[in-house]
Amino acid sequence: MNSFGRLFRISIFGESHGESVGITIDGCPAGLSLQAEDLLPDLERRKGGIQKGTTPRQETDFPIFKSGLFNNKTTGFPLTILFENNNTRSEDYNKQRSIPRPGHADWVANQKFGGHEDYRGGGHFSARLTTGLVAAGAIAKKLMPELRIEAKVTEIGGEKDTEKGLQNAIEAKDSVGGIVECLVTGLPVGLGEPYFDSLESVLAHILFAIPAVRGVEFGTGFAAAKMYGSAHNDAIEDMTGKTRTNHAGGVVGGISNGNELVFRLAVKPTSSTSKTQNSLNWETGTTEDFSIKGRHDLCVALRAPVIVEAVTAIVLADCMLLEQKIKRVL
Repeated sequence: MNSFGRLFRISIFGESHGESVGITIDGCPAGLSLQAEDLLPDLERRKGGIQKGTTPRQETDFPIFKSGLFNNKTTGFPLTILFENNNTRSEDYNKQRSIPRPGHADWVANQKFGGHEDYRGGGHFSARLTTGLVAAGAIAKKLMPELRIEAKVTEIGGEKDTEKGLQNAIEAKDSVGGIVECLVTGLPVGLGEPYFDSLESVLAHILFAIPAVRGVEFGTGFAAAKMYGSAHNDAIEDMTGKTRTNHAGGVVGGISNGNELVFRLAVKPTSSTSKTQNSLNWETGTTEDFSIKGRHDLCVALRAPVIVEAVTAIVLADCMLLEQKIKRVL
């Protein structure tokens, strides 16, 4: 439900327009030097209003540690971090409540939770909750300084020139999607288990939990379906496991092979668009034209890279703990 992981286990909580959002991390090794400033660079990258095409809503996103930290070191017990919500405009959502927004969880949340859900800003379904994921990811990165995890936007609206793709959407007065690619170097051989806990399976599980992600591919991905086996196979060059090509994306049989981990995500266009749409008004039972108001990202893919890095780090820290490559006491 709202928890993920085995040894490095996270639980998220809060709503977009509630008092706060946050995360609890259970299983973080004891003795890790940690203070709020360690998390700020990644939290800053996640913020809206920093770059063109992102929401003008800005929160300070300063991490408030409520447990699990003593004398600036982790204690080994659950680490709880809060982020206050101080820049909300809930009236925007009260005005459009009669029409569940297409592409959002408004309709299904209402059906599943009987109308008791907090609908303001998407409530618990909001990408606002990724703030806690980014904080947990920053901590996971500190546990694995030997790894390099980097994600970037490689396409917007089908354009390799991301600035052009964004400008096209601005001129169309509509939202737009994008592609995010993530590369991880320094991975040891042996992370992941066959079948249900394969490295790709666990990564895909949490990657699809990021709001707006519609597809994930590893290595050559879907293009592999057009290749011959002799072309797709990665020939092994030496006893370190280094391969001549990397169509597998660094994972074979669900287990890391020591090569670069490579995967990409398809991020859909932001569901909230000012473009006029026609959909159901559940108070009248008829459809009507409407336009979504409020503060929204033009392209949610722009803020996704640091979130992708974070959830990747969370998975890899969990795998490293399972393989005893990270000590429980540092």
